[in-house]
Amino acid sequence: MFDIGFAELLLIGVVGLLVIGPERLPSTIRTVSAWLAQIRRGFNQIRSEVEQELHNDAIMQELRKTGSDLKRDAQQAGDALKAASGNDSAAAPTPTEGSGAAGPGQVSPGRASPGRASPGQVSPDKEPSGQ
Repeated sequence: MFDIGFAELLLIGVVGLLVIGPERLPSTIRTVSAWLAQIRRGFNQIRSEVEQELHNDAIMQELRKTGSDLKRDAQQAGDALKAASGNDSAAAPTPTEGSGAAGPGQVSPGRASPGRASPGQVSPDKEPSGQ
């Protein structure tokens, strides 16, 4: 803090002894020491608060940067998903009758059992009932 050597401290002590006197010098030294300790604690507290605020600002800047990166990535993923879904609906293959493949809930044309019709379909050999 201050660049005070042993010679300066000795000079301050001798002047203090002459000015204050030997009876009040110990209590004066204790009082001055308490003031210096209180001043140091205050400066250390201020320094730690400033460092903490600077650290918090750095963390907040990092969080803001990460948040903006996440928003940008989400936007890009959404755009890619929209583009992919637009391309998939236009390029989706339709099943052909010769393929024999049927989707869920569908019966492929060559695999239907004779005499059994799906709901809503009429078997060719039976008449619809109730009409």
